[in-house]
Amino acid sequence: MKAKAKTKAKSRSKAKSKTKSKVNAQAKSKAKTRTKSPAKSDFTAAARKLEAILMKYQRGSLKSRPDPWIGGFCLIGPATEASKGREVWFGAVGERKNYVSYHLMPVYAFPDLLKKVSPELKARMQGKSCFNFREVDEKLFAELARLTEEGYKRFKEEKLVR
Repeated sequence: MKAKAKTKAKSRSKAKSKTKSKVNAQAKSKAKTRTKSPAKSDFTAAARKLEAILMKYQRGSLKSRPDPWIGGFCLIGPATEASKGREVWFGAVGERKNYVSYHLMPVYAFPDLLKKVSPELKARMQGKSCFNFREVDEKLFAELARLTEEGYKRFKEEKLVR
């Protein structure tokens, strides 16, 4: 009786090890076919370029402030009557694990700003005001700079920034 139990236990163990090795082989094969993710230096280069776009607006009431949630460059203005006594969050850039995010709050407050945006830039959107990039894309960054300028002008018109 004990011999049968030992034999069953051995066969279960072999089956498990075969299954594990099969799963490991499949995982290795998938890993080989995956596209290689961009290097961290690509993210850093993209983040620096995106920060440069926002830094142009670090004047007047908009000040740079570290933000623990974003973990990068963040522009925030003081509370105004138009903002109902709350700080005005203009934009931010943050590096994530798989992308660099560019948050632009004017497009959240005024969605009509997105009417002129190209389909390529819209494809980079996540949510209502965030654009994600894995590498530097000069064409899209230039378009994003124009959109940021339009957003800044709109915030000024609406007296959200001084």
